Amino acid sequence: MINTWIYRTLTEQQRETQNKLAEELSISPILSQLLVQRDILTFEEARSFFRPDLSNLHDPFLMADMHNAVNRLTKAMQKNEKILIYGDYDVDGTTSVALVYKFLKQFYRNVAFYIPDRYNEGYGISIQGIDFAADNDFKLIIALDCGIKAVEKVRYALEKGVDFIICDHHTPDAVLPPAVAVLDPKRADCTYPYKHLSGCGVGFKLMQAFAITNNIDFSQLTPLLDLLALSIASDIVPITGENRILAFYGLKQINSNPSIGLQGILEVCGLKDKEITISDIVFKIGPRINASGRMKLASEAVELLVSSDYLFVKEKSDTINEYNNDRKDLDKNITDEAIALIGADKRYLDRKSIVVHKPDWHKGVIGIVASRLSEEYYKPSIVLTNSNGFASGSARSVSGFDIYKAIDSCRDLLENFGGHMYAAGLSMKEENIPAFTERFEKFVAENILKEQTYPQIDIDAVLEFKDITPKFFRVLKQFGPFGPGNMKPIFVSKNVLDYGTSRLVGKEQEHLKLELVDSSSENVMNGIAFRMHEYNDHLKALNPLDICYTIEENSFNGNTSIQLMIRDIKVVEK
Repeated sequence: MINTWIYRTLTEQQRETQNKLAEELSISPILSQLLVQRDILTFEEARSFFRPDLSNLHDPFLMADMHNAVNRLTKAMQKNEKILIYGDYDVDGTTSVALVYKFLKQFYRNVAFYIPDRYNEGYGISIQGIDFAADNDFKLIIALDCGIKAVEKVRYALEKGVDFIICDHHTPDAVLPPAVAVLDPKRADCTYPYKHLSGCGVGFKLMQAFAITNNIDFSQLTPLLDLLALSIASDIVPITGENRILAFYGLKQINSNPSIGLQGILEVCGLKDKEITISDIVFKIGPRINASGRMKLASEAVELLVSSDYLFVKEKSDTINEYNNDRKDLDKNITDEAIALIGADKRYLDRKSIVVHKPDWHKGVIGIVASRLSEEYYKPSIVLTNSNGFASGSARSVSGFDIYKAIDSCRDLLENFGGHMYAAGLSMKEENIPAFTERFEKFVAENILKEQTYPQIDIDAVLEFKDITPKFFRVLKQFGPFGPGNMKPIFVSKNVLDYGTSRLVGKEQEHLKLELVDSSSENVMNGIAFRMHEYNDHLKALNPLDICYTIEENSFNGNTSIQLMIRDIKVVEK
């Protein structure tokens, strides 16, 4: 699929701000342009951006119901009540549980954790989980990364004598559960300044508020920021504002003194003694933690993350790594099956969305398959399988399209649903699938914008190779950590040529190892273009190319150099 390059431009007023910032900060105008594009317009804002500080975190008591939550938690501990930490089975849920459990365990022994079984209990608060709490005399459940729509189940828990504190970040309905406290910055009546916390982030704010109330020094919380960084990266929440501060210090913790449990995961990922980035979490660490809940029991991931036993951690990390290997095979097979189903149905040629269903698909990987389909066809995609008597599924969107709203428009056909703009889960009676498919398609077709129906790459700036200096790269690195809302800048260089030493690499010669020059200087820039072998002949004929890329640091044999990570190539028309 051909990518459209969209160049981000500045207004005349923004140009004035760009020039002023470049002068005040003594940086390249291109770097000040990147700041303006991120709505960083003053010297003070730039200083805060380049130097994230934990002192700039928001007061947790600005969150609706926070006083109620802290008071109930404190009362439970004063009365020596049993407390159950309950969370979802993905990375955000398991890190949330690990963080709250590890923090409270320092001061209170009567605490345990519970993760529902994806296959027997399904997503969110379960009747089985509540019964477990009641049967084992737990008086308080702290629900993390789930519960915002569990009105009836929280009511059931109250009848059983079990109170709830809900810490969630998903979109709530008009009616909130009858919990002691419902902490969710997306509540309509919540004035908390930052709306994009992960589920683990909401749990962290509860612990921060508890620490303030009980005169516990904040330094007791900072070792747990490694878990919070995992959740922020893996749940694909914006890395802006408060999340950026938390991710910055979480990465610092991972790279300086990660927990023993996390050390085990780093080792099986091949990341030991390497500088960990958000990308490492997204593509290597997160999938392994997730694999536990996809293939077996997510509680195993929590056991790993809270453990201080090196032997146990080694054994459990190896086990979870095996789950991830099994998961890879499974999601590839199901993706291939789904693509075959789509290819055999000519209706999909004209449809703006995809809904596919097969009763025996493995529930643990359908979210990954939905992501693969949305990337392959660039359409909002839903993948359904059968589970516990219903068709259950996962939804993934394309850039800019709110798939949660599309699903919400069909809520009368659903048994349950939840999520946010780009990802959601849902369940329905199997006989409702045809009606849902048509209604969902109608909503998408009427609401998706033309530019959301094809892949596009947002270009931050045009660079000449002479612009890529060591100082430029040093400042560019300070724009991290990168993620949604603060993506790694993408640059374009025009009319570049092969230096004469570019070559095909890879087992099947499918990648291009580039050495390029342009007319601006004598700099020879190294680059790598994965799966772009088709441009080799054009390159070797010394024909010019336009390239778009991110700028990376490449370490090999103890040497570090700048490398262009090519995102796309366009042949220059003569």
